[in-house]
Amino acid sequence: MASSPSTSAQAARERVARRLRDLRADAGLTGTELAKRCGWTHPKTSRLENARTAPTPDDIRRWCHACGAEGQAVDIIAQSRDAESAYMEWRRQVRAGLKRLQNSYIELFQATRLFRIYSPTLIPGLLQTEGYARAVLSGVAELLEIPHDADQAAAARAQRNQIIHQPGRRFVMVVEEGVLYHHLGDADAMAAQLGYLLTAGALPSVSLGIIPKSVRRTLWPQELFHVYDDELVSVELMTARVRVTQPSEVQMYLRAFEQLRGMAVYGADARTLVLRAIEALR
Repeated sequence: MASSPSTSAQAARERVARRLRDLRADAGLTGTELAKRCGWTHPKTSRLENARTAPTPDDIRRWCHACGAEGQAVDIIAQSRDAESAYMEWRRQVRAGLKRLQNSYIELFQATRLFRIYSPTLIPGLLQTEGYARAVLSGVAELLEIPHDADQAAAARAQRNQIIHQPGRRFVMVVEEGVLYHHLGDADAMAAQLGYLLTAGALPSVSLGIIPKSVRRTLWPQELFHVYDDELVSVELMTARVRVTQPSEVQMYLRAFEQLRGMAVYGADARTLVLRAIEALR
């Protein structure tokens, strides 16, 4: 894909910066004059106007006051918070623990009717067994050097995953065949996880496609991403989660998903690949 998954996040920051810049221009102030009224240096004004620094709520209030536009402060503060939530570092999201992070998705899941998930590295979270999830989340805790609550987080994820049994939703998932051979947890946990794929993949609401290693590719493996209905893409990077809402970028992810889905096998062919991976555990 041509653009970085953080493009939407940066674009959102730039919209806030442009709005501040327009306020200053409409007030007839130079950058130096605005800085003096706000009580900071001119370089700070430049950093804010060029989206190199995210404004704090106090920065926005001072800016609006200096421009005689106090009435716009609340709206710009809300817009800035939305922009900053587009790129969320994992460390910030897990400060209160991994269990809380799992529960933070419940509202979004309940509001979504069509889930599209592509994973080149892991069994999708919605199809993870508790033992597999515990191994994944233990690795996350160790990598991020955070308090270890993987047991509680895995239980919360398993409870959250019951949504795939609720009516009125569809789950279209595509994984690379290599995912079946990335052993997380002990052999029993991995066998249970692969066995569950056979069960969950047969649910009427679930379409599970597996891209064989031998397939002739029309698109190379991408980053792990989720599409919620046609409105939001969540991209998982090593250090952060990026929320993509810009329509043109959402459409690019949807096009990529359809290409990846077209390379996958389903039904009996997918089951054969899973059974082959189970056999390889012995």
